Amino acid sequence: MFRYTLSRSGFGVLALRRAYVLTRFAHSAPKNEYRPIKKVMVANRGEIAIRVFRACTELGIRTVAVYSEQDTGQMHRQKADEAYLIGKGLPPVAAYLHIPDIIKVAKDNGVDAIHPGYGFLSERAEFAQACSDAGVMFVGPSPETVRKMGDKVEARSLAINAGMIRPPQNDAQLHVVLRLAHYSGPVELEENYQRAYSEALTAFGNGALFVEKFIEKPRHIEVQILGDKYGNVIHLYERDCSIQRRHQKVVEIAPAFQLDPHLRDRLHADAVNLARQVGYENAGTVEFLVDKHGKHYFIEVNSRLQVEHTVTEEITDVDLVHAQLHVCEGRSLPELGLKQDKIRVNGCAIQCRVTTEDPSRGFQPDTGRIEVFRSGEGMGIRLDSASAFQGAVISPHYDSLLVKVIASGKDLNTAASKMSRALAEFRVRGVKTNIPFLQNVLSNHQFLHSTVDTQFIDENQELFNLKPTQNRAQKLLHYLGHVMVNGPTTPIPVKAKPSSTDPVVPPVTMGDPPVGFRDVLLRDGPEGFAKAVRAHKGLLLMDTTFRDAHQSLLATRVRTHDLKKISPFVSHNFSNLFSLENWGGATFDVAMRFLSECPWKRLQELRALIPNVPFQMLLRGANAVGYTNYPDNAVFKFCEVAKENGMDIFRVFDSLNYLPNMVLGMEAAGAAGGVVEAAISYTGDVSDPMRQKYSLEYYVKLADELVKAGTHILSIKDMAGLLKPEASKLLISALRDRFPDVPIHVHTHDTAGAGVAAMLACAEAGADVVDVAVDSMAGMTSQPSMGAMVACTKGTKLDTGIALEKVFDYSEYWEVARGLYAPFDCTATMKSGNADVYENEIPGGQYTNLHFQAHSMGLGNKFKEVKKAYAEANKLLGDLIKVTPSSKIVGDLAQFMVQNNLTRAEVEERADELSFPLSVVEFLQGYVGIPHGGFPEPFRSKVLKSLPRIDGRPGASLPPMDFKSLEEGLRATHGDDITPEDVMSAAMYPKVFQEFKEFTANFGPVDCLSTRLFLDGPKIAEEFEVELERGKILHIKALALGDLNKAGQREVFFELNGQLRSVLVKDTVAMKEMKFHPKAQKSIRGQVGAPMPGKVLEVKVKVGSKVEKGQPLCVLSAMKMETVVNSPMAGTIKAIHVTPDASLEGDDLILEIEE
Repeated sequence: MFRYTLSRSGFGVLALRRAYVLTRFAHSAPKNEYRPIKKVMVANRGEIAIRVFRACTELGIRTVAVYSEQDTGQMHRQKADEAYLIGKGLPPVAAYLHIPDIIKVAKDNGVDAIHPGYGFLSERAEFAQACSDAGVMFVGPSPETVRKMGDKVEARSLAINAGMIRPPQNDAQLHVVLRLAHYSGPVELEENYQRAYSEALTAFGNGALFVEKFIEKPRHIEVQILGDKYGNVIHLYERDCSIQRRHQKVVEIAPAFQLDPHLRDRLHADAVNLARQVGYENAGTVEFLVDKHGKHYFIEVNSRLQVEHTVTEEITDVDLVHAQLHVCEGRSLPELGLKQDKIRVNGCAIQCRVTTEDPSRGFQPDTGRIEVFRSGEGMGIRLDSASAFQGAVISPHYDSLLVKVIASGKDLNTAASKMSRALAEFRVRGVKTNIPFLQNVLSNHQFLHSTVDTQFIDENQELFNLKPTQNRAQKLLHYLGHVMVNGPTTPIPVKAKPSSTDPVVPPVTMGDPPVGFRDVLLRDGPEGFAKAVRAHKGLLLMDTTFRDAHQSLLATRVRTHDLKKISPFVSHNFSNLFSLENWGGATFDVAMRFLSECPWKRLQELRALIPNVPFQMLLRGANAVGYTNYPDNAVFKFCEVAKENGMDIFRVFDSLNYLPNMVLGMEAAGAAGGVVEAAISYTGDVSDPMRQKYSLEYYVKLADELVKAGTHILSIKDMAGLLKPEASKLLISALRDRFPDVPIHVHTHDTAGAGVAAMLACAEAGADVVDVAVDSMAGMTSQPSMGAMVACTKGTKLDTGIALEKVFDYSEYWEVARGLYAPFDCTATMKSGNADVYENEIPGGQYTNLHFQAHSMGLGNKFKEVKKAYAEANKLLGDLIKVTPSSKIVGDLAQFMVQNNLTRAEVEERADELSFPLSVVEFLQGYVGIPHGGFPEPFRSKVLKSLPRIDGRPGASLPPMDFKSLEEGLRATHGDDITPEDVMSAAMYPKVFQEFKEFTANFGPVDCLSTRLFLDGPKIAEEFEVELERGKILHIKALALGDLNKAGQREVFFELNGQLRSVLVKDTVAMKEMKFHPKAQKSIRGQVGAPMPGKVLEVKVKVGSKVEKGQPLCVLSAMKMETVVNSPMAGTIKAIHVTPDASLEGDDLILEIEE
């Protein structure tokens, strides 16, 4: 709080300028007769209007509501017997402040009395007087009393006269605080002075301010009073309202906890004495501050019903609204049975104000449509609400209160327990609420076992450690609705629908799976594991079905959902596999980019389901799982986190076989405790004496270096499927002779159709492990058939020990599952493999992708030209080893040549004038590494001209990655539920991870959906189940798709667990034809968005203005709260996208700043 110091004289002039001595003649004798009330109008809205209507109905009184143009859909007008529009053409708040309209409605419709509620006109003497002049009873004090109590300065004068306040001594120095003269609640000063004045003027029609003494860390205690027209005044005990935010009450308790009995008596006596002195009638509240020494200070009198009156009703069993109406009719308190000695406290009550505010963003109001509302109920719970129902629209025009929850119990802890349980039962979707914050308050030790003061929230920042709401069901409906309106969220290469048939999982034996090679690894470590592999009799297989097979055949689109279903079967029936390749490579970014899944979660879940078979991943050396160079510590950290999450074997390769890059990856995998499998990428043909760039000697020498570097296993990675049987024998025999104790693992693709023969030749020559895919996911650009390898080796020294019938069952599952991915299946455009791969040397996965691309661009008939250009591009670049990312470089150059109709000779001739793809330029600069034999000259020099060149390992010069700073940035952007795995995802793919987090913030756990629903969405009237977690199953039925509304949205209707639900979905196609305010992009520095929906009150800068970080840019108003939008950076205003009075939605672009 911003403090000032004034002398006593300054304070006296301001605070006591209207002091005078009261006389008591006004209530010296009874002067009123009984006037029954038959019809009551509530000059208010929302929850308090409904509260009064209910009381009237109980008393047999007819009710009248008034409403603004913005409130036509509000519940309070539906709860009344009659409802009338007021303030036509006026701003939302001004409508409820328009006294002539309200009085006219009352007179025209035979209203006997007007109840003002709280806020708006409730403490305006001119309104009370207008009611009296119109012959309509005002349910509250007399106009004169309202005037005296409504003017906080005059109320202080009255309190001094009543002996409740002792003025400060002469020459005393006072800390003071600025306050609204016509409303309670201190306000911070500086720039906020203007905000305080403006807020008061808008909300209460009077912006007057005054200064009072500042009490440090007080308790805020208020006493409920009730008076009649005959001078009778009683108190109904006190409430503790110390838990406040921005000096506005959040939680209220009655009676005050651990309040000294003598102090309690003094508070009650002072409140009653003041009320008697002014002749107070009807309900009111006298508010006090109590300092740490137990001294109390008068604040004000609220001459109306308070928001928190409910807790008093619960502990005294007195209906305050009933009492208000009866007193207004002229009945005395004794007549009503309300005598001081009869009022008793029974137990404890707590009220929590559930608001549509976001605690994580400084309690900024949230607006929008309530998509789901389910309240907490049960014994000891009372709910007072108005807008709390499904379909209600929370506007920015009024208070953010959604529902008041009141819990009662025998003591504070009992009431708090009931409140916590009730809040936990609430489900509010579509708008943010403060419920997580309230739950933290209720579980706070100080709150439950000690006293709290008005600084409680500020001094307990752990209250803002909010447990995020899951909102899974509604997010899933949003996703399904989005797919139904806009189609699949992942790009679809071909127009084919997913199969409607789900695969059936073969029977799985109960109990734990058999012991597998992972048990050996866990027991003996990487070295012992390698020895066991080498000593194994028979041929070992690695199954690529979970990764490379679907990368090659199905564009890497297979989802965790389908992998998990078959995992227990694999664990129980294929325990003697060398490993299961299921992670790394393209699967990492594709999981986030196209499947909206966390790759780490996939690894964790598969590990839990397959504990006995080692997992293998593809690590791109110094590129980790990315397509660029990373700092060394990022590669090491990645391997460490992967190992912690269940990875066992790291197949480390480099697209150019560049040794420094490979060694870095090997060291990182080894340091993490993983099995290091150094993979030599194969190209050329060692059996062809005419092709000597990549000769047998080359591979043996490279293997020598890798074994010296400490690899546990030596691998040959034949990405294009170029290994012919004869070449297989030559290569593997040479390696086996050179390294008799090192396990050898061979990977190939079956593009040419010779994969099985080549792998059998490798096995005969001494390979310990070969790669296969289950039959229905094998062949073509995938790996050789598992069933074929098992059958061909059965009964021989190479027997795999795998039951062929289990392979058939496994294959049947994937045959059906593959139909789910029909939109991505390479067979849509490619009907067979092709032996021309021996000429063009296109890797299996890239072969499939290029085929898709050619057909999608209408060049399917020119795919032969693309393949030919690929071979020519490879020669231009010096005959590269082609594995990601080098294969992409060759492919980019090939497409460039086809698109521009260039031959190899023309490219070489015009190299100094052509604009080559960036990947080609960066390769020639040395960003990928140094290729075997060096860069092609003079082609390189002609392309690069004066561009810089990199010598040595590209990542060696990169500074270490600051993971701490990265994590802090992620937490600031996405909240505190950031995991170490998230940090690594962001380190590898910053933009992809950002988009993934934005997706998960809007859409539910889509990995729970079946693949058909994920890709294609449900059909109208389709019923289905979604299992969120064990024992949590949603039953969903798609009902209807609505028409386009003015906001470019369609309402999609569902039935969820038997209840009607709907979501509004933006029609992306339709919105392209409609104009909307642009949104601020979080990824673009300098774009400033609206922190909340609201109206622009003031723009404080102009285009070209220089601004400093933290400087006010503009002022927004929403829900009676004004927010100053400050500059996030220093710079110059580039563009302003708003004007005063403009209405904004959250994140709407306000302005742009450039550095």
